[in-house]
Amino acid sequence: MPGYKGHISGSMVAGGVTAAAALICGYHFAVTPARVAGLVGFCLLGGLFPDVDTDSKGQNLFYSLLIVVDGVLIYYHQYTWAAWLGLCAMLPALGHHRGWTHTWWAMIVTGVPIIVIPIAVLGRGIVADYLPFYLAFTVGYFSHLLLDGKFA
Repeated sequence: MPGYKGHISGSMVAGGVTAAAALICGYHFAVTPARVAGLVGFCLLGGLFPDVDTDSKGQNLFYSLLIVVDGVLIYYHQYTWAAWLGLCAMLPALGHHRGWTHTWWAMIVTGVPIIVIPIAVLGRGIVADYLPFYLAFTVGYFSHLLLDGKFA
């Protein structure tokens, strides 16, 4: 099983493939350098998320990011979403390492807030606006499970 450096490398490769696919497919929104960087970034986050249930670089990254997102939600008086995010942030502690975070269903479900929260908080947009970022997260997550031998 690779360490965090192996998972970073794997998710960066997956991010490159995802960004190339977005460029080739010419997704409905304008493909800008910032969006390509976003796709690669979400791939990286997905590639590190399965190890958030243990003391890891991924855990440090995710909880730092969650504090920022939760702070933004509170700033915009989105207390219900901030509470849901806080509740969901505790879920990895309920399992053991290589438990539920290393399953195919978690790979599909974990990234759903990438679509739901912006639409709910901003009150505009459609699923297709956020779908590429969800897919990038899921591809990164898949790279982690693949490197851990879950799909061997």
